Amino acid sequence: MTVNLSPTWRLSTDNAAPSSGRLVLVNRTTGEAFGPGDTVKPYPSYGFMPASDAVRRLAKMKQLDEERLALVGRFIKGTKGDERQ
Repeated sequence: MTVNLSPTWRLSTDNAAPSSGRLVLVNRTTGEAFGPGDTVKPYPSYGFMPASDAVRRLAKMKQLDEERLALVGRFIKGTKGDERQ
């Protein structure tokens, strides 16, 4: 499952980096994958932030169906270094 958050960023369980279908934030340009607690700079104007905050911010600008909103919520809740995803 993939949630396209912007032209540069997507939330995905289909990336080769995660095991067991774990959700990651993927930079579509570089292919680099990030967990919820990893630090990213989604766009120059955003500055650095945890990937979970970036996903929250990017998702606010999208109209997502219930299934994709649930994935966004799952990723955001996966902070604090645990693997509840």
